[in-house]
Amino acid sequence: MKVRRSVRPLRWVAVREVRADVPLLVCLAVLVALLTAVAAAGPGLLDRLAGRALASRLEQEQQVEPGILFSARFEPPDSADADAWASDLAEDLLPVTEVIANAAPDALNGGLVHDSTRVELPFLRTVVGAGEAGLGLVYASDAPGRGAYVEGRPPARSGKRVEIAVSTRTRDALKLRLGQKLPLSPGALENVQATAVVVGFFTTDGAGTKSGDAEGAGTKGADATSGDAKAASAEGGDRLWHEVPLLAGPSRFPPRSAAGLDWEARALVAPGTVTALQAQAGAVLTVTWGMRLDLDEGTAARFAGDQGQGELQRLLVRYPDDARSVFCGDIADFGGMFCEIGPHPASTLQHSTHLPDALTDFGRQWRQGRVVISFALASLLVVGLLAAAVTALLAVRRSLDAHRLQRARGASATGLALARAVHTAPAVLLGLVAGIAAARSLPGPSPAYGQALLVAGLVWLLLPALTWHALRDRSARTGGRPVPFAAGRRLTAEAVVLLLAAAGVVALRTRGTAAEAGPDPLLAAVPALLGLATVAVLVRCYPLPVRILARMSARRRGVVALIALSRAAKEAPARALALLVLVVTLAGAVFGGFVAGTLAEGRREAAGWQVGADASYLGAQRSPAVAERLAQVRGVRETVSVRQLRVDPTSAASGNRYGIASLVGIDGARLRAAAPHSPAARALDAAGLTGPRSGTGIRVLATGARAGDRLTITLHGRKMDLRVAGPLPDDVLQDPALGPVRGTTPSRERLLLADNRDLTAIGASDYEGSSLLLYGPHLDVQTLRSLVPRAGHDTAVGELRIRSEEEADAAADGMISVLRAAHTMCTALAVLLALLALVLELLLSAEARGRTTAYLRTLGLGGRATTGLHLLQLLPMVVAAVAGGTALGLTLPALLGPALDLREFTGGPAAPTPHPDLLLTAALGAGLGMLVVVAVGVETWIGRRRGLGAVLRLGRNGD
Repeated sequence: MKVRRSVRPLRWVAVREVRADVPLLVCLAVLVALLTAVAAAGPGLLDRLAGRALASRLEQEQQVEPGILFSARFEPPDSADADAWASDLAEDLLPVTEVIANAAPDALNGGLVHDSTRVELPFLRTVVGAGEAGLGLVYASDAPGRGAYVEGRPPARSGKRVEIAVSTRTRDALKLRLGQKLPLSPGALENVQATAVVVGFFTTDGAGTKSGDAEGAGTKGADATSGDAKAASAEGGDRLWHEVPLLAGPSRFPPRSAAGLDWEARALVAPGTVTALQAQAGAVLTVTWGMRLDLDEGTAARFAGDQGQGELQRLLVRYPDDARSVFCGDIADFGGMFCEIGPHPASTLQHSTHLPDALTDFGRQWRQGRVVISFALASLLVVGLLAAAVTALLAVRRSLDAHRLQRARGASATGLALARAVHTAPAVLLGLVAGIAAARSLPGPSPAYGQALLVAGLVWLLLPALTWHALRDRSARTGGRPVPFAAGRRLTAEAVVLLLAAAGVVALRTRGTAAEAGPDPLLAAVPALLGLATVAVLVRCYPLPVRILARMSARRRGVVALIALSRAAKEAPARALALLVLVVTLAGAVFGGFVAGTLAEGRREAAGWQVGADASYLGAQRSPAVAERLAQVRGVRETVSVRQLRVDPTSAASGNRYGIASLVGIDGARLRAAAPHSPAARALDAAGLTGPRSGTGIRVLATGARAGDRLTITLHGRKMDLRVAGPLPDDVLQDPALGPVRGTTPSRERLLLADNRDLTAIGASDYEGSSLLLYGPHLDVQTLRSLVPRAGHDTAVGELRIRSEEEADAAADGMISVLRAAHTMCTALAVLLALLALVLELLLSAEARGRTTAYLRTLGLGGRATTGLHLLQLLPMVVAAVAGGTALGLTLPALLGPALDLREFTGGPAAPTPHPDLLLTAALGAGLGMLVVVAVGVETWIGRRRGLGAVLRLGRNGD
């Protein structure tokens, strides 16, 4: 019986020890699972995010027009006795469409699909109820089906009359009615006499259904899209209205225009109408095939890396040649009709694409985006490892008395450390399996098992290493007494940390980031090193003002502030780990908000630089008639002409070269009226260049020159004198009004600014670029787009940029969304880990605070005073963490330097203006303060329920 009584208590002791270690084992398992999942899924996560960003960028780049455009010219059939109405152009185009679709590379996994086939006829003159109109006829395979028609029907493919369908806006503007007959007379398309019948009115509000055109898309195209009938949905109709805006609504000519017309409009026709009118006019028409690159995220991820981008570039370059070779052999295009489209003699295929340039821009930007995401992942791993370190410290502290007793009985520190390693191995193994399973469940490439094992090993070894350090012979000999030369070792350690942080930053700025996907080891080490350096400085600095406050509080009544502040200053080195967790977490969050805010504002600023005003028309000197019509659109309040000329001036006095320069002419007075805050307008007005001209030379403001200098330029063998009226202010270089012309040419050494009234001797054709700035708070965007479509394949018309559209594109950039999502996710996980680490750190120091509170309670300290004592004791650490973490997060972009160039994302004349996310920073600081308040409240409540005997022990050397 005595043996049974002795075994039962031992069994319960073992059970209590196991139950006491359950929270530790659970915490370790959760931490290992989370950290190994992040480490294993990190490279795959970067690939998936890159694929999402690339797919979004391709979609955005193809909003204006399909990514690859093929075109071919074709003549009427050769047969003289052929019936013009017997030819079905849609059937004739089908084999060519199949050739183009089937030539798509297999590596794109069906991502290159046929979008549309279109033929546009030059406009014909007709008379409508609203006056004379120029009517252009369009055949489009992606035209809306019957569901988009509010009246009538689409033009019939079979029949021997010209049937047209127009939009409801065109119907209302031109006063058309169903069944009305319109006489067609020669216009830009000559030798045509016909009568068109209005058979339907369609809506352009996005309610269109599938196209009734049955033209196929070839074998591969059919597999990907099930033919054009499925692709020409409401989305296809929206693209058609954006690419041919005159189909959505007509445009009005100004009174007494040179064209002699009142309106310009477009109408949909059947393919038979195209061949019939072509045969009557004997004209050569052009057919255009649009191919759209729509990659899913998985396929896009394969091409998002540097090697993948190179492979995609090669595929896009080789694809047009393959399609051209299959269509008509390797025939060079010398303008001859050596190929065939059905019975029509045709030229070989021509192509145009802007996708390679878009991929190049994406590659540069993603390299910078990978830095931001990798930094977020690295910060998350650092915070997780620190949380594991705090967990291990708490476990060591709770077992320290028992382990010291075992050491006194002859156990070795190494043996006890190994025992702790064996004890925690099952929990670590369970967490490792769970983390890898979570990483494997995500789509994409296989997890990085090596990185997962490395992180799990680090977490597993923390507890044995700290146990050995606490129980080693030197620690046992000192017995908690001051260690000799401790101050010198601390200084050495701090100096080493500062040097390593500086070396890491210098190496990162010099070398940049690793080119391969996945976390960069150097980039992963920099957050920890910078956090350690910041904590080393904080621990040295923040106790000084705390001691000063403690001395000031000693002169006042009450001991709470004195004791709390004195202990906060004394225990600052012991708070280093908690400070490190909070500093790294706050720095990562503030850095992410800083980057996101800067990119959002920078993209808006870059949009203003590209447009220059509320809208701008580039190429105004090539199409003065279009520029005149744009200036008369409703909502345009003021117009300003900006022109640029490349010059190479020399000094009139010494003959020395001034340097390659851009001579920019601007309507100074009109710009000052339209944009009073324009630096260029203010500079011209201040120098008197907007007033009456005096002398014969061209008055300019010049960079790097002084007032009174004279320069000479030569234009077509004629010399012109430039009189420098003063130096050009620096802010003029970033004036958005100059952006449309300066952004289209390479950056040059010098800039000369003049008023257009001084440049009358220079012909309009001599300028390399010109822009018409349109100002007005409420521009009629739809009418502007009807004059100049956003589709860019017709560069002869010029380019119209509208600020609202550019800003909308900037806001919808998928890469910015990816960066925000990735950093938000990493920040949320890091904050949770930081909260865990802070709670564990409070538990570590709770015993010492509890003893102090117990002593003061025996002297009559009340409950409110106890709460204030706890709060004041933790407040300096929180303030130091918020200040240090915020400062580090805001300075990180400057510290990273060339490794993070935000201008790659935004463009514009200079690096974007920093815009920190003040709301996020304030929220994080407030959240940290609330956490401390809650922790203090809980600790005070527990202290009230705990008796003094549970805290005070006789013969114990406390604080």
